[in-house]
Amino acid sequence: MVQQVDAVYENGLLRPLEPLDLLDSQQVRITVTTPETGRSKRDMRLLERVKAEVAVVTEIPSLEEVQRMLSTIPDSLTRDFIAEREDR
Repeated sequence: MVQQVDAVYENGLLRPLEPLDLLDSQQVRITVTTPETGRSKRDMRLLERVKAEVAVVTEIPSLEEVQRMLSTIPDSLTRDFIAEREDR
């Protein structure tokens, strides 16, 4: 029998996004095909790094604190974003 389902890879495990018609402890063969997401490997590495950093955050800053921190960044973030997009 062949079933095709989408799954998410989290914490080292594949989690199907819908129920599977399988018996408990039934052995299966998995073929992994990743859909084109439009994200580069660099983007995916950055996303994984950010997820890991956020996972250990114990205190969330207020909006005012974030605005204060962002206001100390010199130059223009818009210019940085445009330059990064041109790199692709």
